[in-house]
Amino acid sequence: MKTIRYELSDGIATITFDEEGSPVNTMCEQWQQDLGEVTAQVMKDKDAIEGIVLASAKSTFFAGADLKGTMRLQPSDAPRAFREIEQTKKNLRALETLGKPVVSCLNGTALGGGWEVALVGHYRIAVDDAKIQFGLPEITLGLIPGASGITKMTRLLGLMGAQPYILECKLFPPREALELGLVHELVPDASALRPAALAWIVKHASAAAPAHHPWDDKNYKMPGGTPNNPKIAGMLAVAPAMLKQKTRGLYPAPEYALAAMVEGALVDFDTALRIESRYLARLIVSPVAKNMINTFFFNMNAIKSGQSRPRDVPRSRPRKVGVLGAGMMGGGIAYVQASRGIETVLRDLTLDKAEAGKAYSARITQPRVDKGKMSPHDQAELLSRITATDSLEALRGCDLIIEAVFENRDLKAGVTKEAEPMLAPGGFFASNTSTLPITGLARASNRPEKFVGIHFFSPADKMKLVEIIRGKQTDDETIARAFDYVQALGKIPIVVNDSRGFFTSRVFGTFVMEGAAMVGEGIPAPVVEQAGIQAGMPVGPLAVLDETALSLTAHVMDQTRADYRAEGNTYIASPGELLVERMVKEFDRNGRAAGAGFYEYPEEKGAKKYLWPELKRLFEKPGATWDLQDLKDRLLYRQSVETARCLAENVLTTVHDANIGSIFGIGFPAWTGGAMQFIYGTGIDAFCERAAQLADRFGAGFAVSAQVKDAIRKHQPVY
Repeated sequence: MKTIRYELSDGIATITFDEEGSPVNTMCEQWQQDLGEVTAQVMKDKDAIEGIVLASAKSTFFAGADLKGTMRLQPSDAPRAFREIEQTKKNLRALETLGKPVVSCLNGTALGGGWEVALVGHYRIAVDDAKIQFGLPEITLGLIPGASGITKMTRLLGLMGAQPYILECKLFPPREALELGLVHELVPDASALRPAALAWIVKHASAAAPAHHPWDDKNYKMPGGTPNNPKIAGMLAVAPAMLKQKTRGLYPAPEYALAAMVEGALVDFDTALRIESRYLARLIVSPVAKNMINTFFFNMNAIKSGQSRPRDVPRSRPRKVGVLGAGMMGGGIAYVQASRGIETVLRDLTLDKAEAGKAYSARITQPRVDKGKMSPHDQAELLSRITATDSLEALRGCDLIIEAVFENRDLKAGVTKEAEPMLAPGGFFASNTSTLPITGLARASNRPEKFVGIHFFSPADKMKLVEIIRGKQTDDETIARAFDYVQALGKIPIVVNDSRGFFTSRVFGTFVMEGAAMVGEGIPAPVVEQAGIQAGMPVGPLAVLDETALSLTAHVMDQTRADYRAEGNTYIASPGELLVERMVKEFDRNGRAAGAGFYEYPEEKGAKKYLWPELKRLFEKPGATWDLQDLKDRLLYRQSVETARCLAENVLTTVHDANIGSIFGIGFPAWTGGAMQFIYGTGIDAFCERAAQLADRFGAGFAVSAQVKDAIRKHQPVY
């Protein structure tokens, strides 16, 4: 066997998971074969066995499913997948119903299939380490637990008690597992696991009743009651509707998981296992599961492991960072830095403005203090790391200075020139611009090779993504240090090359402008918003335009026109841009911050925003017709085509940056796996065919050139 070691000594059968050539244990095809072999051996040795110990030779206990194998599955493989899932369960069930005490020795993390393997043990012992995690995160990857996790967790915690751990994928450390009764004993370190296991086996090997799980007891009752219980039935009556409201019908995994929980609770244990297998087999070959596994596992791991970070540059962490501009963005960046232990200098033109920026950190931490989630001492310590100032001298010795001032090239050039000399030797300078090309901004720098774009998203304290932009002269060391800085903040860095709008702002612009163009075509604004929501975007394009400010769009257009004129060219605005410009310049609708945009924002407390009624009179066309699928496709395809263009133009260099950036920066629907995975999941030829249809009807923004198609093929991932 290549993934499992088996040893029988003094009546103790030890099954040690140790996948050859892998840092972790997974349910790979070889493991499934080895599990069958080791189960057969246990059955053969049954009379000589007094107890079974499940252990791991890795630093973690068990990592879960073999996701590369899952990515290779085709829809026609569902029956085979079902048989394999059932066979794995049959083997695990054979071990736990042998009549011998089984102990799981959890030396480290056990997630997904790993936690399901741990649940085979009648008695579960874990190392008392808060860094260890247990749980079932499958739904975050578009899957469901299918190696008995749903069935067992529901029977251990009850239908209501198990929901946070199955449907919300809540993970838990050993001490919480002990409180829940999911782990029975904690030991100080891994060396204490086996002695504790043997002590429990000795105690139970000669017991009158053989060791078994609670559900195998004839007197077993489900905690909280079955779906037949009126109280449970009442809650379950509304659960599917609440779930549909969250998933919008785009994410089958939570719906399948709830169905497996409820249907399984109505039948015997072994039938419940089979129900669970059927749901997983249907799901595991689905495009949504593949999309989500590709992005949230493989792509995310590529970023975390630094695949976009220049190699051969030592890791670094800035000690002191200056932030220029104490508005909402600057104040947010200051908070994020201070919360991660970084000394921060927050500078603005006046001390009052700088102090107002620092007050943002006090404002967002106070509710945590009030709820007892943060001590007043920790809050005071965090605030002490932020120095609010109007002095340039206070910036002296910063390892990094980030300007977060208004999107005006002259203003940015001015603050760069005056602040850059304050950097510590070897320090670097960054611009938080969202649209202005970094190479142009770097002209104000004395060291353009140490000038980089670090684009935070608003609000900086909540948004996980940060876009790092390489200017034409930015060197590898600066990119690596920017990458390390972003990771030090606990955020997700993607690296892109310089261009107008870079990647995220450029693609985001296509989403909102396509929505605005639809309004200009006479399509009712509520229909446009609904198309965005039904496609899976967090909110509709018009609501997003209001949040980012219509006035900012108009300002960027003015700046872009001026830039084109300076280059001897003429900028041709899109229909969506022209409509937004009319909203600002004709109707004085500047966005949410100004209290009026595509939506009205009532001042009464608790009153909800609503679409500006005049949109109907100004833009709707009585004879206009539309197809909702066309509208949804326009919003998704337009963004994906632009992302593919970024890849073809070398603005993007990797698919993982494209997918993660589109989901966490723009809100591209997670069910697609991101803007590039949407293309691969649809099928390249099918995507291009549909894009061509949209281009014929709705403009060249949807056209996929031969060069772009070549780039799509070149970057297609292989598993």
